[in-house]
Amino acid sequence: MAGEDEHRLRPTGWRVPAVLIAAGALLGVLLTNSLPFLPVLPWSGIPTLLLLALAEGFTAGRTRRRIQRVPGTEPMEPLSAARLLALAKASALFASLTAGFFLGMAFAVSDTLELPSPREVFFTALGTGVASAALLASALYLEYACRVPEDEDDPDDPRGSA
Repeated sequence: MAGEDEHRLRPTGWRVPAVLIAAGALLGVLLTNSLPFLPVLPWSGIPTLLLLALAEGFTAGRTRRRIQRVPGTEPMEPLSAARLLALAKASALFASLTAGFFLGMAFAVSDTLELPSPREVFFTALGTGVASAALLASALYLEYACRVPEDEDDPDDPRGSA
């Protein structure tokens, strides 16, 4: 039915993250260049984002095995998979925007690295941007892991092998 397709979640393509990264980078550059001072960035965002990326990557691996019903794993409840999919989509959007923003900040101060304050901002922003990119990769992997494999032998499925 056409109505059912309208309510299905579609996989995150490359366009939305790319646009959010570009918008975040533009915002990061504009904000950094418009401030009369450089903001002090906390380094604690880097390990936090890396731990989130590690957790989502680990969850993705377990989820993929459970959805594919690998022997020795419990089957995945559909509601649990839907919740993980929502987490993956939200994480991908957040990570795209933050990766762009912090990489934009790093780019904005990259011409003044001989000064200590811009150098510190550069490395912290660069590390946070890279950690956000790792979270984006983990989120996209978790989204991929939530896909249900096609059952080609299902006689009730009109898309079955012909």
